[in-house]
Amino acid sequence: MPSTSELQSDDAVATPTPKSWLRRHTRLFVALAVVCILLFSACFFLVVPGEAIVVARMGNPVRVITEPGLSWKIPPPLENTIPVDLRLNTTSSGLQDVGTRDGLRILIQAYVAWQVPADPDHIRRFLRAVHNQPDVAAEQLRSFVGSTLEITASSFDLAALINTDPSKVQLTQFEDRLRERIDAEALKVYGITIRQVGIERLTLPSETLGATVARMRAERETVAEQRQAEGERRANEIQSTADRDARVLQAQAKADAAAIEAQSKVEAAEIYGHAYSADKDLYTLLRSLDTLDSVVSRNTRLILRTDAAPFRVLVDGPVANAGAAPKAPAKVP
Repeated sequence: MPSTSELQSDDAVATPTPKSWLRRHTRLFVALAVVCILLFSACFFLVVPGEAIVVARMGNPVRVITEPGLSWKIPPPLENTIPVDLRLNTTSSGLQDVGTRDGLRILIQAYVAWQVPADPDHIRRFLRAVHNQPDVAAEQLRSFVGSTLEITASSFDLAALINTDPSKVQLTQFEDRLRERIDAEALKVYGITIRQVGIERLTLPSETLGATVARMRAERETVAEQRQAEGERRANEIQSTADRDARVLQAQAKADAAAIEAQSKVEAAEIYGHAYSADKDLYTLLRSLDTLDSVVSRNTRLILRTDAAPFRVLVDGPVANAGAAPKAPAKVP
């Protein structure tokens, strides 16, 4: 028969302790946690800003989520997610040789800023057109922009794109018309929206450059001739106006001088009359001196009789000359 110690040891082996039970089921708990994590990651996904998620069931898009946040789906392989970039992209057309309406060639390069709009229909169209490859969309867009540049440039003259007068340059109208053509076709075919179109570079080939320089020189010469003619016309008008004003002022001055002279003569006659009435001898003396002043100048030499008027006053004086009779001339022996 087994001993008492042997029976106690068998009971200890048959009855598990809590630590041993936990040790035995740790692997099971870890496996369940891994399965839950995998199931959660397979059923839920996160939509970040600037991105849309397309849920495809057996390759066919069934849902498009554009709002940022946590969303769900059926685990693969039943449903898969396709991220679509909704951020702004830019591309350049490269230097294109196009013709203007007046038959001249120009080299033009345009840039395009485009974006996939946050609209489910446009996102599905983008997936069907380029299979969610932005590089393919940019390449297709560059090709389309090149052909659109040719069509748009044919509606503008070269002078409307390159001109020394800023008021005649129509680059803004050119960019607006280019964007209208590109935007409508890009949204319809590729499901993308054109945000901005601009002219990145505009230059001329050698033959067009020569023709443009000749045209600009002719325009400058025409403008110079017009301005010179305008200047000469203005100068003639100013000179004619000045001559007319001078003639008017001269005539007015002559009229004023004549009026002043007439008035002075009247006033002088009155003064002479008053002077003659007041003192005849003084009047005679003053008149004689006035006559001498008008006749004799600094370089004048006169040989005259001294007993004749008006020189008689120089010998006889005014009183003797007025009261005495004229003397006979002295006899020369």
